[in-house]
Amino acid sequence: MREWVVKRRERTRHLIELGGLVVKAGLVDLVDDDRATLYGALITIAERLRAEERDTALALWRRKGKRAFEQEGKDRTGGSS
Repeated sequence: MREWVVKRRERTRHLIELGGLVVKAGLVDLVDDDRATLYGALITIAERLRAEERDTALALWRRKGKRAFEQEGKDRTGGSS
């Protein structure tokens, strides 16, 4: 298979995974599938990451995300907290 085809498929998969995270976080439902609102929210996140509070925001969001993934795994396997 050609290299550009492989790269395109990898990129497509990555974009689908990112979209899945947007859905998993509940953002699509919370903004009634309004793309302008969702885009504005993402721009706000990007602005925060360009500010001095970048490291604090990243650490907070990473912890929250890891906890959510862990809880999801427990919920799926029937594990307790």
